[in-house]
Amino acid sequence: MAIINIKSFLPTRAIIWIMLFTCTFFLYMIRINLSIIILAMVEPKKGNITVTAECLREVTPANISDHVIIESKVSNYGEQYKWDSNLQGLILGSYFWGFFLTGIPGGILAGRFGPTRCITISFIVSGVLTLVGPWAAAIHPVVLIISRFLIGAVGGVVFPSLHFLVSRWAPPDEKGKFIGALLGGSLGTMITWPMLGAIIESFGWTWAFLSCGIFVICWTVLWFYLVADSPEVHPRISEEEKAYITDSLSGNIAKEKRQPPYKKMACSVPFWTLIILHFGNLWGLFFLMTAGPNFLSSVLGFTLGHTGFLAALPYFARLIFGFLFGQLGDLIIRKSWMNKTMIRKSFVLFSHILPGVLLFVQTLTGCDVTWAIVLITLSLGSNGASTLTNLQNSQDLAPNFAGIIYGIANCIGSTTGFISPAIVGYLTEKHNGLNEWHTIFYIGSSVYIGCGIIFCIFGSGDVQPWNDIVSTEKKEVDGIENIAFDSFETKKDMEVSNKV
Repeated sequence: MAIINIKSFLPTRAIIWIMLFTCTFFLYMIRINLSIIILAMVEPKKGNITVTAECLREVTPANISDHVIIESKVSNYGEQYKWDSNLQGLILGSYFWGFFLTGIPGGILAGRFGPTRCITISFIVSGVLTLVGPWAAAIHPVVLIISRFLIGAVGGVVFPSLHFLVSRWAPPDEKGKFIGALLGGSLGTMITWPMLGAIIESFGWTWAFLSCGIFVICWTVLWFYLVADSPEVHPRISEEEKAYITDSLSGNIAKEKRQPPYKKMACSVPFWTLIILHFGNLWGLFFLMTAGPNFLSSVLGFTLGHTGFLAALPYFARLIFGFLFGQLGDLIIRKSWMNKTMIRKSFVLFSHILPGVLLFVQTLTGCDVTWAIVLITLSLGSNGASTLTNLQNSQDLAPNFAGIIYGIANCIGSTTGFISPAIVGYLTEKHNGLNEWHTIFYIGSSVYIGCGIIFCIFGSGDVQPWNDIVSTEKKEVDGIENIAFDSFETKKDMEVSNKV
């Protein structure tokens, strides 16, 4: 029987793209699963019934059954815990505490030990800890918090590692497509919430944990087999494709490992404006990720199954818009219609300014469920333009250190993952109604718009001098100054020359 040669019709970098996409898919599955599971784990507040009734006045008799929270069914989902809103916020935010602490070390680890290996270890640990989630919750909420913290800690290496892979696998005119692969988390959210809602209603919340853990571990096996750190070390890539990728990247990517110029990065205005822009992006993303199901369930009054589906709609919109914006960006670069700085600043209008405006307008809809969902969906959908702004800007500023830069940006930006649940918990502790949520949306809108404006003033899409791989530069390593050699005249080259 003839064996089909995959390389003849599917380039290796296409397989890499698929694995990058599915990597973010499963990363988000284990990141956001608790946002929907916790609704079944916690005893509902009696006060929420009043809030739901307030919104039900705007619902017609024909669809009222879709919005009623049936308390008698909740007990069928599994054991319930008496966790108040502050404790729930702490549990939901614990992942991001770990994620925050390993963001910068994650980039360093990926550069030192290889991005493929780091992601493999991260997902194995995450899968196992997710599997034991039900037992952690049964022992004590602190055990669950520790478990989620550790999942976040190992998850902090993933995005820096992915940016390392993008910088080594994506030819310049395909960069937008590869960055678009990092939006796989949107599909992960879109599928995970409805899937877990159905699993919880059919089998209970324990199986929601177990199913996520099993999926993640199975995927990790494929990742380990199919992905390599660069075309040069991939065992199954064709010589033609290897030459195409390496030739297209020559001049910006160093072959040898280099000490990141942290001092010069810290003094770089474009670097800090990227940090701010990424912070605003993650504020909106993580806010809807951690608090969105709560808003739909406890305020707008949807059942658990409907909550999972409707909370996922904005992420589906973000995925579609992200791909479209990525394709548009690649076209603009090929046609030379705008330089990179102009592209980044122009599309901030869609990735940050417009989403902030839509979140503000959403507060004017009151209990109009349809308009609330439409505006939230359009807000996060428009944020898909982040493929051309904060998600790609680290590749612009310093391709050699894109993973390090993104790790730092993600580290600082991920603080929004525990800040926003804490704010939601604090504001809704005594009453979980529309007025409290309007304040929450006002805050999110302001952060979105403010961060976007700052980038439009100070941001850049140009390669920074500290990325230069051929010029002689002065580097400080652990406080000791060393003079770097030109790229073709490194210490290693000189030793070889002396031997000859």
